[in-house]
Amino acid sequence: MPGPRVSVVVVAHDCREEISRTLAALDSELADGDELIVVDNASADGTPDAVRELAPAATLIETGANLGYSGGNNAGAERASGDLLVLLNPDAVPQPGFRAAIVRPLTDGRGWSAWMGLVTDEGGRTVNTRGGVIHFTGIAWAGGAGEPLTEGAVTAGEVAFASGACLAIPLAAWRDAGGLPHEFFLYHEDVDLSLRLRLAGGTIGIEPEARVDHDYEFAKGPAKWRYLERNRWAVILRTYPLALLALLAPALAATELALIAVSIAGGWGRQKALAWLDLLGWLPRLVRERRAIQSRRTVPAGEFARHLSSGLDSEYLGRAARSRPLAAALAAYWSVVLALLGARS
Repeated sequence: MPGPRVSVVVVAHDCREEISRTLAALDSELADGDELIVVDNASADGTPDAVRELAPAATLIETGANLGYSGGNNAGAERASGDLLVLLNPDAVPQPGFRAAIVRPLTDGRGWSAWMGLVTDEGGRTVNTRGGVIHFTGIAWAGGAGEPLTEGAVTAGEVAFASGACLAIPLAAWRDAGGLPHEFFLYHEDVDLSLRLRLAGGTIGIEPEARVDHDYEFAKGPAKWRYLERNRWAVILRTYPLALLALLAPALAATELALIAVSIAGGWGRQKALAWLDLLGWLPRLVRERRAIQSRRTVPAGEFARHLSSGLDSEYLGRAARSRPLAAALAAYWSVVLALLGARS
C-alpha cells in the first residue's frame, strides 16, 4: 500500500536567497506523488523567479499582496491535495531524512492531531525550538532556544504548541479546524491552532528526527510587538475556557499594567497602544469566533490548562525570566488555579 502523500506549503516574501536553500533541500526529500506549493506574498526581490527556476514542478501562487503568514498558508492549503499538510518557513532548510521522519507520527498511528519537526539554528549546533511554551498569560516562546544540540537531547513526545516554522497536520484535520486565523497576519497563529486542536481533545507533538535548520532572528521591526500583543489577547479570548479566564483575570490585569511600563521603557509603547486599538475593533468578531470554538470543546478546563506554564524561563523575557520572587509568586498562583480547576499535575 502506498504511503501518505505530503503537501508542503512555503509562504515567501522577499526571501529569494533563503528560499533558494530550502527549495534545493526539498528537491531531494519529496517523494513521487508529493506536492510543493509556494505562496508568494508580493515579493519585489525576484523570489517567484527563483521558485520557477529551482522548483519548476511546484505550484506557485502569486497573491499580488502581502497576506501574511496566516493568509498565505491558508491560500496554499486550499490548493493542497495530499494526506499530510506540512507548513514550512522559507528559511527553514530540511535536513536529510526529513520527509521520512515528518510522516512517521501519521504512519505509526500515534494519534497526534498535529506535530512539528525539531527546529535548529546555527547550522544544527543549537536548538531554535524543541516545542513551543505557553505561559498562562498567553505569552508564548520557542522552548529550548539557544540550547546546545546534543545527540538524543530531544525525544518524541507532547509539546504545548507546534512551531509554525515546521508544522505538520493531516489535511482533513486542518480543514476541519478551519486553518489559521488569517486576521492575525503574523505571530501566534501556531499557538491558536494548537490550542484549538487541544480544546477538541487533540494531542500536539514533536518528531525530532524531522529536522529543519532555521535562519532565525527575533528582531523583526517595531510592528512585531503590535502583532504579538494583539494576537496574544486574541488567542486568550478565543481559546481559554470561561472558568480559566475568570481565575486568570487578576493575573491578566497585572500583566497588562506591567507591560505598559515595559513597552514604554523598551520604546514600543505606541505599538502596545495600537494592539489595544486593533483588539477593540476585533472584539465583536472575536466573541462570535469564541462561541464557535468553545462549542467544539471536549476537554475540561483543567485538562486544557495543564499544558500551560507558570514559568517565564525564556531568554527573550529579560529580567522577568531571572526573577526568583516572581517565579515563586507565579508558581503559587498557578497551583491554586489548577487546584480550583481540578487539573491533574
